[in-house]
Amino acid sequence: MNDIPNRSPNQRGPRKRRMRPKPTGPVILAKPSEHVEIIPLGGMGEIGKNMFAFRYHDEILVVDGGLAFPEEHMPGVDLLIPRIDYLLEHQELIKGWVLTHGHEDHIGALPFIMPQLPRVPVYGAKLTLGLVKGKLEEFGLRAGDFNFKEVSPDERIQIGRFFVVDLFRMTHSIPDNSGMIIHTPIGKIVHTGDFKLDPTPIDGKTSHLAKIAQAGAEGVLLLIADSTNAERPGITPSESEIAKGLDAIIGKAKGRIFVTTFASHIHRIQSVITAAEKYGRKVAMEGRSMLKFSRIAHELGYMSVRDRIYTLDEINHLPDEQVLVLSTGSQGQPEAALSRLAFGGHAKFALKPGDTVILSSSPIPGNEEAVNRVINQLYRLGTYVYYPPTYRVHASGHASQEELKIILNLTNPKFFLPWHGENRQQTNFKWLAESMGHPPQQTLIVENGARVKLTADSISVDGQVPAGVLYVDGLGVGDITDEILEDRQHMAAEGVVVIAALVSREAPTVQIVSKGFVKAGERLLSEVRNLVFEAIHTGVREKKRLEVIRDDIYYPVKKFLRKATGRDPVIIPMVIEG
Repeated sequence: MNDIPNRSPNQRGPRKRRMRPKPTGPVILAKPSEHVEIIPLGGMGEIGKNMFAFRYHDEILVVDGGLAFPEEHMPGVDLLIPRIDYLLEHQELIKGWVLTHGHEDHIGALPFIMPQLPRVPVYGAKLTLGLVKGKLEEFGLRAGDFNFKEVSPDERIQIGRFFVVDLFRMTHSIPDNSGMIIHTPIGKIVHTGDFKLDPTPIDGKTSHLAKIAQAGAEGVLLLIADSTNAERPGITPSESEIAKGLDAIIGKAKGRIFVTTFASHIHRIQSVITAAEKYGRKVAMEGRSMLKFSRIAHELGYMSVRDRIYTLDEINHLPDEQVLVLSTGSQGQPEAALSRLAFGGHAKFALKPGDTVILSSSPIPGNEEAVNRVINQLYRLGTYVYYPPTYRVHASGHASQEELKIILNLTNPKFFLPWHGENRQQTNFKWLAESMGHPPQQTLIVENGARVKLTADSISVDGQVPAGVLYVDGLGVGDITDEILEDRQHMAAEGVVVIAALVSREAPTVQIVSKGFVKAGERLLSEVRNLVFEAIHTGVREKKRLEVIRDDIYYPVKKFLRKATGRDPVIIPMVIEG
């Protein structure tokens, strides 16, 4: 090596014994009875909303702050974010915030959460902070108003008096992804973050397993690890294998090519761009999030483009064999670019026989039906469709069982907390850990809000803090309740009947409007009007209050419609005095 001077053997002095440097963990030692509290505010029993609070005495370390996407039974809801009642109650104790990587399920809630909490240091790698700052700008927030601290994915951070965090790089589906060793006064906690052990990542930056091995050799008190693929045997395919598969498809395609993937999957987008340029295709992007993520990644040096990214207008008139469009919509979202292309709702492109469509992603649980609907429609249009697992065009960013075993062996933890998965995935990870030659002494599967009490000799759940989900609907955060969602589901299933009644002794009037209900005939509407007029006349005669008249309309109409139609629509009587 160039940095080692050349010496002859007789020029060398006596060999010095090399000493391994000791980690400079917290200098404050714990008493045997003391403990760390680990409070998951999201990410337990679910995929998404990842967020942790670690507390020792009067100091709290926060990790991540992600969102989740609504399920089909949540009409009108845009996003789901974790409740942070616990952090708001104890905000004066928060000493620092560490971000593991830039995926939405780890940083997507920050524009909603960060303005409510103290401006403590927020540590993250360059790309992670770039994406966070981009999100803040979308919400009209100034990044300069927050205390961001850029660190490498392998840096050591001191948080307050009690926590020292050693970051370590882990391969995933986005650059600058880290796990962490949290040194506490009672012992080491290893938090893997999201990961897979990719031996040939696109950027050539492999996982730094030496740090994990060193922590394991010194003693790991608790392992918190990614459970996403705990049911999946074997090893997750390398991203380089997917790049080869995409190259082969793009190379043989004759017509236009449309590729959809997650907007934040920088490595995958890079593979598509590289293949497109290799085969003489111009690349355009469709979808606000993809354009934003790619712009930030390119500006920060995480994405290379030999030519440039074109607009849709620029490539619209090129020969088919020169066109490649990267778009959002990998989850079958109705308003996303791929769905609009499939169902003829796109303003600038219409798919045609001979086009190639590549879905370079797997459906998130709950989105399978929407994705299948899009795929079937693409076949109806006569396009060539490539999607996993039929074709090797996607690999998970999460470790499968053999990789999980490696982490268990390297850390050899005393206690284990499976995280980042639904209950079935956490349970399978628990069983996997228990099957190892040196299983953890105890494994806990906990829910969001569990107050996990960790001592040097035990781990247990010691109560619960407020936790759960806040619904984001438009500009509203938390003003949509479960009861409102039930009303929306009821209206979607049964329809709504609105009755507007003007209460007047001389000339009462009634108007009835129904939406999503049965096609009401004149006889049905006439019966409803008769019931309403009867309630009004009785109410006027007996001088009833308007709210009583409203009830006298609601219940008879509800009973009549259920008997006449077998349906139970939402009935909204509006009664005003004339």
